[in-house]
Amino acid sequence: MSALPTYFLSHGGGPWPWMRDAFGSAYDALDASLRDIQRQIGGKPKAVLVITAHWEGREFMVSASPQPPMIYDYGGFPPHTYEIRYGAPGSPQLAQRVQDLLEDAGHTALLDHERGFDHGTFSAMYPAFPEADVPIVQLSLKRGLDPATHLAIGRALKPLREEGVLIVGSGLSYHNLRQFNGAGAEASHQFDAWLRETMALPPQQRTQRLIEWEQAPAARAAHPREEHLLPLMVVTGAAEQEASATVYHEDAFLGGLSVSSFRLGEAAAA
Repeated sequence: MSALPTYFLSHGGGPWPWMRDAFGSAYDALDASLRDIQRQIGGKPKAVLVITAHWEGREFMVSASPQPPMIYDYGGFPPHTYEIRYGAPGSPQLAQRVQDLLEDAGHTALLDHERGFDHGTFSAMYPAFPEADVPIVQLSLKRGLDPATHLAIGRALKPLREEGVLIVGSGLSYHNLRQFNGAGAEASHQFDAWLRETMALPPQQRTQRLIEWEQAPAARAAHPREEHLLPLMVVTGAAEQEASATVYHEDAFLGGLSVSSFRLGEAAAA
């Protein structure tokens, strides 16, 4: 089996796939990009490993429930969005494989047998795999949010790509909730332009710039706290020597924000 690409997905806000009428066309381009993943990878993967911005642990944590529950980690949305069910199975076997790969590379990883799907996972995976028939395992970030550490765990996870596992980082290329509207437009455009330029660089330069991301224009205005950027480090580490492509980009998202998603590695032949 050829190696699957990896993805960093800007997952949007809250439970947006279940609020399309309220948002109008705001999510049409993101929805289309997520639905196109199966075409890009040549069908459904055996499983998906989601590195989620919505989970942090003192060590890396891996979800190991065979039937993960739901986590409604948002507020102020309509009542029906607290009854959403995305019934994809988990995979204790994949969770164990992830733990083994990380520990073999010198990183502590702990299994969590109760962790459910957070909205960074189910809001991105529902458009990509609406039948909910692909097993999904979540991997947390590690407190401290060190970019080099998260690049390193991506390298450790690289073998999964040849085992039919799609590695996805779910975050946002811009995440300043206090200015998640037109007020954040300038900072988001500056940072997103730097990020797209960085992702197009040769591997060694790309890695170094990601490690030093705080030096980017408007870096802290775009990410006052970097948990929504760190999943990008993991998926980059897992495909470190491969070219990147922008698979989703908008310049006027929700009032003028610039946001992007990336694929690392080649798409399947048409």
